[in-house]
Amino acid sequence: MTKKVQFITQGCSANQADSEVMAGLLQQDGYEVCDDAPLVVFNTCTVKGPTETSFESKLAELKAQGKQVIIAGCIPQSDKKHRALKGHNLIGTYEIDRIGEMAKQTQAGEELVLLGRKNRTRLELPKMRRDNAIEVVPISHGCLSSCTFCKTKHARGELYSYQPQEIVRHISTAVSNGAQEIWLTSQDNSAYGLDIGSNLAALLEEIVSIPKDFIVRVGMANPDHFKHFFSDFLRVMHHDKIFKFVHIPVQAGSDAVLADMKREYSADLFREQVAALRAELPQITIGTDIICGFPTESEDDFLQTLELVRDTRPDVINISRYWPRQGTPAAKLKQIPGSEIKDRTRRLTALFQQISEENNRNWIGWEGEVCFRERGKNNTLVGKNFAYKQVIIDDAGRVPGDRVRVRVVDAGTFDLRAIPLTQDQQSETIGAVA
Repeated sequence: MTKKVQFITQGCSANQADSEVMAGLLQQDGYEVCDDAPLVVFNTCTVKGPTETSFESKLAELKAQGKQVIIAGCIPQSDKKHRALKGHNLIGTYEIDRIGEMAKQTQAGEELVLLGRKNRTRLELPKMRRDNAIEVVPISHGCLSSCTFCKTKHARGELYSYQPQEIVRHISTAVSNGAQEIWLTSQDNSAYGLDIGSNLAALLEEIVSIPKDFIVRVGMANPDHFKHFFSDFLRVMHHDKIFKFVHIPVQAGSDAVLADMKREYSADLFREQVAALRAELPQITIGTDIICGFPTESEDDFLQTLELVRDTRPDVINISRYWPRQGTPAAKLKQIPGSEIKDRTRRLTALFQQISEENNRNWIGWEGEVCFRERGKNNTLVGKNFAYKQVIIDDAGRVPGDRVRVRVVDAGTFDLRAIPLTQDQQSETIGAVA
C-alpha cells in the first residue's frame, strides 16, 4: 500500500487548522504528505455556491485520474445526501481524529462514514503546519448564532469552547517549536467562552502572558457578543503581542435586513464598535464582511449599506454575492435577480476600493519593522506590519523570514509599498525623534 496522501483544503482558517491536524495524524501513521498522491483528503467548505461548484468540478477531475478520495469537512457534515458524495468515504468536522482509520479503510477499498457529532478538543492532536511560522489555533467549535443564510451551523453546530489552559499550553508549545504568529480561529471568536464562563478578552490576557516572542492575530468576531466584554477587549488590544487588526462582519447596513438575517445587532452597534476601536487605537485595521443581494434587500436597504461603509471606512471588506444554500431559511425566499446582485456588488466594490486606497495612503511616511513572510511577484517580498497591513519591498537579496525596518513610500488598494532603511537612515530617524 502506497503511503502518500494529498490534501486539498477549501474555506476558512478553521478548515485549514483541521487539515493540518489530519495531516499531522497521517504523518504520524507513516504517510508522506505531498502535492500529488493516489489518496486525496478533500476538506470541503459549504459557505458559498461557487465554492461548492468548484468542489464538484475538482472531485470529477480527481475521479477521472483514478484517485481515491476521502471527502472531509463541512459539505458531508451538513449534507450527507449531497449528490457528489455518493460512493465516497466521508469524515465530518467532529471526527478528524479518526482520519488514520479512515485512510486505512479507504485504501483497502472498504466503505466508512464518520459523521458523528460528539464534541471533543483537538488541541492535543499532532499537526503538520502549512507554514512553519504560523500556528492556526482553533479556540472553539460551532457558534451561538442562527443566521438564516448560513449553512456552516449545520456543519459545526452549537458553541463548544476549548478550555483556556489547553489553548495556552498549545500556543506555548507551538511558539517553542518555531511559530512566530498565532492565528486564533473559530466560527465566531467573540462567542468564545460564553458557554464556560469566560470570554475572548480574558483568553487574550492569558495568551499574551506567555513569556515568549510571538504575535497574535484575532480572527472573525461578530458584533453582538462583543458588547459583553468590549471594554476589556479594547484594553488588551493595546498589548504589543497582538496585531492591531480586528475583523467584525456586519453583513448589511440595513437593520431590516439584519433582522431578516437573524443577526442579533443593529448597524449602529457596528458603527459604535468601529468608532471605539479607532478612538482607542487610531492605526487599527478594520475588516468586515458584507453580503450583497440578500433576498429581502431593497435598493434602499442597499443604499444604507453604502452609507455604513462611507461612515465606518473599513480597510478590508470581504464582499460576497448572496448565494442560496439548500436547507437554510433564506433559500426559501423569493430571490433577487442575479443581474441586480451583480450591479450592487460592483457598486460596493468600487466604493470599497476608493476608501481602501485613501486609508492606505495615510500610511505613507510610516516607518517601522516588518517581518517579510513570503515572496511576491517581480522579485519582491511581502510581509505585514503591526496593524496587519500588507507591506511590499524589493527583495534585494533578502529572504522570507527577514525582519527589515522600512519606510512606506506609496500605497495601493491592497498594500503599502516600502523601501528598506539603511543603518544611517535609521539613526537619522532616531535622532529626529529624540
